[in-house]
Amino acid sequence: MTRRIVKHDPRLQRLLDALPHPARRSYAWLIRPQAKWLRLSSGFALIAGGVFGFLPILGIWMLPVGALLVGEDIPSVRRATLWVLGRMQRWWDARRSSAK
Repeated sequence: MTRRIVKHDPRLQRLLDALPHPARRSYAWLIRPQAKWLRLSSGFALIAGGVFGFLPILGIWMLPVGALLVGEDIPSVRRATLWVLGRMQRWWDARRSSAK
């Protein structure tokens, strides 16, 4: 079921298509049903690390990555994350088109 959602959600698919192949492969491995506990624990760890974004290495980038991983198992988090992702993509597209 999870793979079907990833393939049919255009916002997430657009983000995954922009990632390098090793990152896409890692994400595909993490969304397998067998990796649920690893996915949840790493997702919550990334979110917790993102809170400390003022430190070197740790950063704000960890929040959306953690939310995407946790969202695979918690539908309300997934809806919110994909909504924010869609808004960010629309903002980015508008910014790129105005810069041309």
